[in-house]
Amino acid sequence: MLDIKWITANKEECDKLLARRGLSPIADEIIALDSERRQILTLVQQLQHSRREKAKQMSGFKDKTSAEFKAARSDAEHINEKLDELMAKASDSDKLTSIMERLPNLPASDVPDGKDENDNKLIKTYGKPREIKTPKAHDDLGEALGLMEFEQTARISGSRFVTLIGDLAKLERALVSFMIDCHTASGFLEVSPPYLVRPMAMYNAGQLPKFADESFVTTTDYRLIPTSEVSLINMVAEKILMPEELPIRYVAHTPCFRSEAGAAGRDTRGMFRVHQFSKVELVSITTPETSATEHEFILNSAKSILQKLELPYRVMLLCAGDMGPASQKTYDIEVWLPSQAKYREISSCSNCGDYQARRMKARYKEFGDNNTTLVHTLNGSGLAIGRTMVAILENYQNADGSIEIPEVLRGYMGGMKKIEKV
Repeated sequence: MLDIKWITANKEECDKLLARRGLSPIADEIIALDSERRQILTLVQQLQHSRREKAKQMSGFKDKTSAEFKAARSDAEHINEKLDELMAKASDSDKLTSIMERLPNLPASDVPDGKDENDNKLIKTYGKPREIKTPKAHDDLGEALGLMEFEQTARISGSRFVTLIGDLAKLERALVSFMIDCHTASGFLEVSPPYLVRPMAMYNAGQLPKFADESFVTTTDYRLIPTSEVSLINMVAEKILMPEELPIRYVAHTPCFRSEAGAAGRDTRGMFRVHQFSKVELVSITTPETSATEHEFILNSAKSILQKLELPYRVMLLCAGDMGPASQKTYDIEVWLPSQAKYREISSCSNCGDYQARRMKARYKEFGDNNTTLVHTLNGSGLAIGRTMVAILENYQNADGSIEIPEVLRGYMGGMKKIEKV
């Protein structure tokens, strides 16, 4: 959430930055609604004080039939009527809350302008794609091996689900262990968080109200996490941290659940875009002064996994119109998929600034005084397990349909060097 005090003091700059996000000017409306809300709250407080004083006056009357008592009671009724009117007006301030909850973060100065992925900026390309004659798609490879099942899975759960069997299930488990080992070795603390969260946790992460239709909700109003970022950043919700605690770096492996409401017709084949998938997530909680450096650290941590797996990739800096609403700057890492002859997203690394921290009231004390400052929160996929498997299957495929195991994973696979049809 944005700082309304900053908007009031910088309305032209606010509208200018929001325009980069494709939004019309709105600062004047926000300021007017906030001013009205403040005036109403002041009047409510004054009338509540008057009501208390009038109640004290009425309690002092012995004769409840006297003209003085009746006049005081009439004044009290008038005060209550005015309070009811003001409270009704105060409910109109919900419009201000609705606007503020849906405003995206302001893009950083080095984020390029643009509307969509076509305007993103190439930062770096790593590795050279193998030359594969007539490359097969991951789902064709997996089904031919008898280790990836879609048809029976659809009978169980519907479309956009997959069942992994045998050595592919083992590969999934190996990737999780490999990634967690790499990230904990570089300073991340392993966490096993809950997969069900309350709506407030989703709100704190910026997932609600905007993405309400894209997450799964239980009959008891819990939400299934779309990413463990939700659980991890809420580890510091409503806390005041000490500066020596920062940065806090978390890594977690969890299943993730997404309705893919906005992805109808996209990547319907295979396991690239599914309702349930597995992901290793990186989260950092840090100070405003160090968040830019921490962003690069998370990016490098995610890149290192692909480098060790020897998978070709590129890094893109997202334009203002293509970033998620909570982010002020985002890098996407895209891995090469031979069957599509293009790079596809496998990790998104974002600096959210104090956008999430303001929602969840997460602060830290400055050195040497009692002042508190909002922390900065950052997150990145380190990596999406399913998409990493897709990349391995396609980039390490052999002409006979077998799959070479990347060397760094062989120890996690019991020494196995190749996945073949049983």
